[in-house]
Amino acid sequence: MRHFIYFSSKARTSGKALSQAEGNLMKAGRMDIAIHVIIAGLFLSHSVRENVKIHLVFYGSPDPPKHIEMQVKKIKGLPETGSKVGQIDISKKDIGGLIKRILYKYKPGKKTEPFPGCFVEKKSLLNVINELKKEGEEIFVLDKKGEDIRNINIPEDSAFILGDHEGLPKKELKRLKNSDFVKRVSIGPRMYFASQVVAIVNNELDRRVKRT
Repeated sequence: MRHFIYFSSKARTSGKALSQAEGNLMKAGRMDIAIHVIIAGLFLSHSVRENVKIHLVFYGSPDPPKHIEMQVKKIKGLPETGSKVGQIDISKKDIGGLIKRILYKYKPGKKTEPFPGCFVEKKSLLNVINELKKEGEEIFVLDKKGEDIRNINIPEDSAFILGDHEGLPKKELKRLKNSDFVKRVSIGPRMYFASQVVAIVNNELDRRVKRT
């Protein structure tokens, strides 16, 4: 399973807070970036990625931290057209509405599944990473100064950590870089949007699977 862990320091952490943003995704703590990450990570043209999980870790107001986990089995709550699995008519508004409904379903002290494949709980970034490590996932953090992704072996069971437009918090980033199990990986010399990073990593791993 591929995992993408997206961290946002300002993304709103309750359904009510998202409703109060009145559809302004930037006002909601740059929720637009999270939405683009979800679309780039889980959806293809006329199909979906069933081998990918998206982890959203939000540290914004009013009730941080929140961890939302998403995997497409089919995600209910999104409009679907046609008879084939994955033919989904999707928009930023649909994904934003789904995140809002998931946050509304949050229950203190529990990991709940508001919709099939969608979970929400209160969990910090480091706890999410440590849990995936215990499950046997290889952990990578996206870093411009890391080793080129094309020069290293990446197992299919891997997790990739990336931040929003402000990047990862310095304290957490230092811990990750000093960790003995987190590897720094780069997708090239230029800086990309978070959603572009997800698409590039997915493409790189897709090509490796095709070659094997």
